[in-house]
Amino acid sequence: MRRDLVSIDDSARLVDQVQSAIARKQPLRIRGGNSKASLGRHVEGEEIDTRSHRGIVSYDPSELVITARAGTPLAELNAILDEAGQMLPCEPPTHGEAATTGGMVATGLSGPRRPWAGSVRDFVLGCRIVTGEGKHLRFGGQVMKNVAGYDVSRLMSGSFGCLGLITEVSLKVLPKPRETKSLTLELEASEAMRELASWRRAALPVSGACHFDGLLHVRLEGGPGSVHAAADRIGGEALDERFWISLRERRLPFFDGELPLWRLSLPNATPLIDLPGAIMLDWGGAQRWLKSDASADVIRAIASAAGGHATCFTPNGSIEPFHPLAAPLMRYHAQLKQRLDPHGVFNPGRMYADY
Repeated sequence: MRRDLVSIDDSARLVDQVQSAIARKQPLRIRGGNSKASLGRHVEGEEIDTRSHRGIVSYDPSELVITARAGTPLAELNAILDEAGQMLPCEPPTHGEAATTGGMVATGLSGPRRPWAGSVRDFVLGCRIVTGEGKHLRFGGQVMKNVAGYDVSRLMSGSFGCLGLITEVSLKVLPKPRETKSLTLELEASEAMRELASWRRAALPVSGACHFDGLLHVRLEGGPGSVHAAADRIGGEALDERFWISLRERRLPFFDGELPLWRLSLPNATPLIDLPGAIMLDWGGAQRWLKSDASADVIRAIASAAGGHATCFTPNGSIEPFHPLAAPLMRYHAQLKQRLDPHGVFNPGRMYADY
């Protein structure tokens, strides 16, 4: 492992600030690199910055596990894995050099490989958090009974800091694929969906599939033999591998413009549906990016009818970022928040006004 990397244990300062906030009944706004600060509702609170608490705690490539402090830049963690020929298979966005490891887990955002490899949550093995009672606990080591039997460390993924302050996380990693090849084909969206379905049935080693502007972009990964055989079957033109980085980081031209950007998460194999705006299909169609000035109610009604949900990635004063929860589910979330953060200090209202 590289020895030139900064490693600082600043957990005592974080614990003290949380305990002080609890005593003062002062809400806290958790921040890392602030790369995803625009996603979610605005939080009024005292800032607690995790970036000083950083560094790789342990990493043995033969064990396929890396443990890092929350403030560790995600780009730094990826570079260490790359040196060992390994990777985070879920491809979380790095947003340049800004994103942190703790923020990656808290937001739970995954890249193009997600349907074939798994989400961020699937690779979280354990963590340390400062709880809503000001205790610094390690799950899997120092014992704390999980709420309703759930694995609390995985509950942190996608919680947007509302349940606790992540200070350290252990992640499963995997070897990088031996062979990678990307292709682009001229196909209409309906034809692209049919082809993807046939390739899925044929078990082709697809690890990325994105369609927009009449072009289907496909990534193949695996052993050289299977990748080359699949490429011969699919055909098309060679595609620069950097395309997938641009897609992951939302740097493609599609993401430019002033219209609100929506992400619709839908069940696998959902057929094409009419959406009011420009569309990009990702995750083989399970994730659909939409640029639209249609109302949130219209967009979310379409997503709900298809069995999915819609998140606004450019919320404003009139658009709630996250899809409203049904009343029974909202009660469950509120009970979970009360159990893990009884004083309500962590990112209050970041996801929902009453959460």
